Amino acid sequence: MYVESVPNRNSPPAVLLRESRRQGGRVLKRTLANLSDWPAQKLESLRRLLRDEPLVSPTDLFTTVRTMPHGHVEAVLGTIRRLGLDRVISSTPCKERDLVVAMIASRILFPASKLATSRLWHSCTLAEELGWCERTDVDELYDALDWLLSRQKKIESKLAKRHLAESDMALYDVSSSFYYGHCTLALLGHDRDGRRHLPIIVYGLLTDRRGCPVAVSVYPGNTGDPKTVPDQVTKLREDFGLSEVVLVGDRGMLTKTQIEVLGEHPGLGWISALRSSAIRKLIDDGPLQLSLFEERDLAEIASPDFPGERLVACFNPLLAEERRRKRAELLEETEKQLAKLSREGARRTRTPFTDAELGLKAGRVVNRFKMAKHFELTIAQGQISYERIEAAIQRESELDGIYVVRTNQSAERLSAEDAVRSYKSLAQVEQAFRCLKQTDLHIRPIRHHTEDHIRAHILLCMLAYYVDWHMRRALAPLLFEDEELQDDRRRRDPVAKAHPSASATAKKVERRTTDGLPVLDFATLLATLATRARNTCRMKSDDSSIPTTFTQLTDPTPLQSRAFELLGLYPVAKNP
Repeated sequence: MYVESVPNRNSPPAVLLRESRRQGGRVLKRTLANLSDWPAQKLESLRRLLRDEPLVSPTDLFTTVRTMPHGHVEAVLGTIRRLGLDRVISSTPCKERDLVVAMIASRILFPASKLATSRLWHSCTLAEELGWCERTDVDELYDALDWLLSRQKKIESKLAKRHLAESDMALYDVSSSFYYGHCTLALLGHDRDGRRHLPIIVYGLLTDRRGCPVAVSVYPGNTGDPKTVPDQVTKLREDFGLSEVVLVGDRGMLTKTQIEVLGEHPGLGWISALRSSAIRKLIDDGPLQLSLFEERDLAEIASPDFPGERLVACFNPLLAEERRRKRAELLEETEKQLAKLSREGARRTRTPFTDAELGLKAGRVVNRFKMAKHFELTIAQGQISYERIEAAIQRESELDGIYVVRTNQSAERLSAEDAVRSYKSLAQVEQAFRCLKQTDLHIRPIRHHTEDHIRAHILLCMLAYYVDWHMRRALAPLLFEDEELQDDRRRRDPVAKAHPSASATAKKVERRTTDGLPVLDFATLLATLATRARNTCRMKSDDSSIPTTFTQLTDPTPLQSRAFELLGLYPVAKNP
């Protein structure tokens, strides 16, 4: 008997179980069964059985003793090596470098404390891939952090050489994180996380024009944003050796004083924006008139108050409408709370409020909604009355939707449209802070108690974001990311509201790529890659005292293969 595949015209071939015998000079065949609906594996087993080959179940040959998630480790470590980040950290392989690379990968895969990290990387193949990690305790991780901090200048200089070329643009912004415990860096200041009465730690991030991180600086919590600018000038000019570069910072950072500091360095350009008080003065003095926006939403103006600068005034009607709506809501809520306070004061007949107590309560209300400039309060004999200052409200509404970008760059080097686009590119640094603080890397809570360890921890998170940033860009076709965003930023109207591309909208609606693969967020894609496992198997027939073991990787799914291909890691390792 044998299994034969018989062609069947335009249909799939028929698979038949047959026997044959010879009669005289003829071969006679007889069909015993039609096996066309059998799976291929079952047919192959039958063929081997009919050829008298021994059949052994895999479970009789070996057993799987351990299964470890591997695909996500393969993706992150592969990206680190492809980017050459390990060589940026140290050109010489050493234990400290491997531990730092492991902590960077861990920050992307499972952000946790250093103690938890040293245990969690045994739950996947990370410890096996970086041999030092298998026998490392938490004290050695802190030693590796100290080693990393000592190399910060060298690391940042290498990244700057790679991403900040001469006559290029650098983006800079500042954020902060709350802190539990005691440290000389943790002081009360402007907390951007909204946690009042907690000390904070301030850090500034320097990136290239695309938002790729290059350097990070850490400051005490009471440091104002403008005071961090001179350090960035020193980095750009002395540490990175850049004689010509344009620094982009927000209006609260590049103040008049800091712009004067930048002016002391020829070749160092800047782009920022005016505060509302300066815009008000431009309107009152005449250089900025609303008639400028009748035909265009952007106009270049000049003012003697800003010598040697170019001012680009912009008007966005959608932004104006949004600000009017918000102001109306805040005014209404402030009146509601003041009316409640007024009724409470009227009820207090036996123990009425003192004027001081009522003033404190009223102050908390108007300051909470930032509406003090729009209300006139009258407090007397434990009673309060209030009314809107319509003139102040009308005066403020004249600025709705108007903002002015300022720069010292000439029109030959930077057009008015590109100046606005460059200022708006600060949104990419804000995206970096969201990734560091909220979505992926969880820079907080900061669990260290010495200045050096805190600085090293924040540097480690910046390096992890460097890997995260490159992975997101490479994996954009599989993520809910706008793949055309970078090109759109260079050519779209710099003032009008930005809209996602047609391809990004289609991905969000259909939730499928053009290849039919599912579209995921970054964290879910990493979890999907983790299902590619490394199995450790042991031979059952081995009678030696040391059992024979071997490892076997599960074959990648189409989605995993596509992800590895986009990361530049394809073809992935397969089983022999």
